[in-house]
Order: sequence, then structure tokens, then C-alpha cells
Amino acid sequence: MRVDAGPESDLREAEPMCATLGQRPVALFKVGGHVYCLDNRCTHVGGPLCEGYLDDFVVQCPLHGSRFDVRTGQVVGPPARPPVRSYPVVVEGGKV
Repeated sequence: MRVDAGPESDLREAEPMCATLGQRPVALFKVGGHVYCLDNRCTHVGGPLCEGYLDDFVVQCPLHGSRFDVRTGQVVGPPARPPVRSYPVVVEGGKV
């Protein structure tokens, strides 16, 4: 199922963005011109990843510092252990 996340121009390079797709809160990231999408809840205690700190391809949860690769959702730094769900992103005609 595809969901419209809005215009790509709303996303700024290296600035996480909060969005709701359907009824699912997600975090969108634009890194190196590519757009990535993760569930917006850190798997440690549910911190909002869209309010996290982005460094290259790694977002750090603002609550306790868990770090995730925005390309895959894999944990790259504790205290989180399970990965965050990631979603495929397609940009067509300027829309995400």
C-alpha cells in the first residue's frame, strides 16, 4: 500500500521531520538526497525519533540516546536492542 507523505520539498537535508501516514506516526529523513522512513517510536522507551539528532545516516533518540541507522532501522548504539521498523520510500513527481 502506498501513502502520500507530501512534497519532497518539505523535507530539508539532515533535518528529521514528523509525519503521520494513515494513522501511523513516522519519522522522515533526507540524507544525501535520499528519503528514508522509520516508525517514530524508539524501541527503548518510545522516544520520538523525528525530534532526534541526525548525524549522517544515524538518528539519536532525544530521550536516552539510542541510535538507529535511518536506512534500515537497525540499532547502532544502545540502550535500544530491537530495530525500528523501516519503510520503503519512493519519490515520484516531487512527492514522497
